[in-house]
Amino acid sequence: MTQGRPLLNRRLAAFGTTIFAEMSALAVRTGSINLGQGFPDTDGPEEIREAAVRALRAGHGNQYPPGPGVPELRTAIAEHQRHHYALTYDPDSEVLVTAGATEAIAATLLALVEPGDEVIALEPYYDSYAACVAMAGGTRVPVTLRPDGGAFRLDLDELRAAVTPRTRLILLNTPHNPTGTVLTREELTEIATLARERDLLVVTDEVYEHLVFEGEHIPLASFPGMRERTVTISSAGKTFSFTGWKIGWITASPDLVNAVKSAKQFLTYVSGGPLQYAVAEALRLPDSFYDELRDGLRAKRDLLSDGLADAGFGVHRPAGTYFVTTDIRPLGGERDGVAFCRALPERCGVVAVPNAVFYDHHEQGAPFVRFAFCKRVDVLEEAVARLKALAATGR
Repeated sequence: MTQGRPLLNRRLAAFGTTIFAEMSALAVRTGSINLGQGFPDTDGPEEIREAAVRALRAGHGNQYPPGPGVPELRTAIAEHQRHHYALTYDPDSEVLVTAGATEAIAATLLALVEPGDEVIALEPYYDSYAACVAMAGGTRVPVTLRPDGGAFRLDLDELRAAVTPRTRLILLNTPHNPTGTVLTREELTEIATLARERDLLVVTDEVYEHLVFEGEHIPLASFPGMRERTVTISSAGKTFSFTGWKIGWITASPDLVNAVKSAKQFLTYVSGGPLQYAVAEALRLPDSFYDELRDGLRAKRDLLSDGLADAGFGVHRPAGTYFVTTDIRPLGGERDGVAFCRALPERCGVVAVPNAVFYDHHEQGAPFVRFAFCKRVDVLEEAVARLKALAATGR
């Protein structure tokens, strides 16, 4: 304390250490299998790693790259959006490279949200959303996805009722972390209609765009009247399994890109110069790469989901992402996901993440626990064996 005040800004005082840092440290301390934090345990394509090495050796990006990102990457991002979604963006004025999707979210909210503005977010939400809204001085308004028939569903009436004269924007994540929900064309049509009617901006976090197992990923920006009011965010980490590179981007209209750039330039300014050249090559991989990625992760999803069900968990099999949400109540006597996850490493040598930390309404998320399946098959098989042993010993 100095001058009678806490050192930490009061906007951030409620957040503390992220649950990912806590649970990953617990995994290391106990020697447990870490199915908590969402990072793969193998690197992505060798040719992409070698592209980064070539860029380093050639001196490409070793000094400050251009503030908006290297032209090769911005062009590749625009080509990716056109090829996969028939969305046309000018790489010079409508694409901005960021230090991962996390910075893209932070810069976008800092740029677009004024103190007192309301930001609607689908609950449960990735934890940085709450912190970024708070840093911008906005007010978070959660709309809860609720379990229904083995999945989590959005109540469109609840979403519409959440909009007030103070609402500035809707923050969407589809495919959705942690529930694995993929918003349907019908749901996105209603969201687009609501945004146009109420003159709202929409920020869409689409980092799991290529990890869809059922249904399809449809960018909101592709709907009528939405391109000029939508900031679309994605990144290389989840698609290409190089999460440590932290190369993300936004695509949006020039006015929106300029607004976000104004905030982003005072955060990292630039980052990952040589890696940007490698990601440009990654985005030009053939469609077969994305097909194989999806098919391999679908098989891992099924392996872990089946194992969790056999161990007694209630399983919500995800339509996308690489996380499966489970309900611990069928295990008998379990209600508190946070306590369950903190005890799980000692009980069976597996780490998971409690979903309650992603909720404002903690009671809604209390019995749900998230496991990541973006790991090697042998690791998942060992985790399943350990979890079944937990069930066999009386849970």
